[in-house]
Amino acid sequence: MSALICGSMAYDTIMVYGGRFSDAILPDRVRILNVAFNVPKLRREFGGCAGNIAYNLKLLGGAGAPMGTVGLDFAPYSDWLDRHGIERGYLQQVDDAYTAQAFITTDLDNNQITSFHPGAMEHSQRCVVPREAGVTLGVIAPDGKQGMVDHAAQFHAAGIPFLFDPGQAMPLFDGAELERLVGMARWVAVNDYESQLLQERTGRSLAALGSRVAALIVTQGAHGSRILADGVWTEVPAVPAAQVVDPTGCGDAYRAGLVLGLQRRYDWRTTGNVAALIGSIKVASHGTQNHAITPAEFWERFERTFGYRP
Repeated sequence: MSALICGSMAYDTIMVYGGRFSDAILPDRVRILNVAFNVPKLRREFGGCAGNIAYNLKLLGGAGAPMGTVGLDFAPYSDWLDRHGIERGYLQQVDDAYTAQAFITTDLDNNQITSFHPGAMEHSQRCVVPREAGVTLGVIAPDGKQGMVDHAAQFHAAGIPFLFDPGQAMPLFDGAELERLVGMARWVAVNDYESQLLQERTGRSLAALGSRVAALIVTQGAHGSRILADGVWTEVPAVPAAQVVDPTGCGDAYRAGLVLGLQRRYDWRTTGNVAALIGSIKVASHGTQNHAITPAEFWERFERTFGYRP
């Protein structure tokens, strides 16, 4: 079963300010704000939801490829994908735009100021889900709104079951739009906050939403995750990380575990355990695609952690 992962491809530029924003931003002067932060530490990471999920799925030995739009500056990311054996044939370059980029500045209190440039991501609807490419499972991850809508409809029309993962794109949709997307999806994955927003916008409880799909997955960070399938909740504990370095991208790693479980038709307990473990491994590294593990190493760690192999 091969997965097509529709979503953003992005660069994350992360800067560290050696002071505190609160010392530089005067509350009574916010209306005339004009500040500059010296950021001696800077790193540029490869990211984007589709890229992150595809990277983690590759680590797990799953089959899948990202689909999305990228910009004229994508060459370094393209080389990275090639070095890691990740298919990029479903990526389209927009020649007059930059690849989506997030610029994140963090202070000593871990407060963040983020600017996001969507760039080529706003043209994601240019990509079309192929009907005859051996795709048997889809993912709709955060992307340009029209692209998410179009790709969901294309998966549905082609009879390809897909995981709807609205993530940070959730605020783009009203209740009726979310109803339609959930109605087309086979599975839905949200975090705890997004689950509340989904309920508020659709006017439906989690139980009601879960009854419309094969499974509703709700992640809860350090508190683990919950999976509702066939009217029964499966509680999946979090796996403690070797060290907590950077939680960014943990949710995408978890989604890759879900995809692998779906590809291999694991039960929901095992699927949740796979997702929790790869998420834990990611937390121990900076960035979203810097952790490394082979499938053999992963399954050895899985057996040590859970006491069995699927």
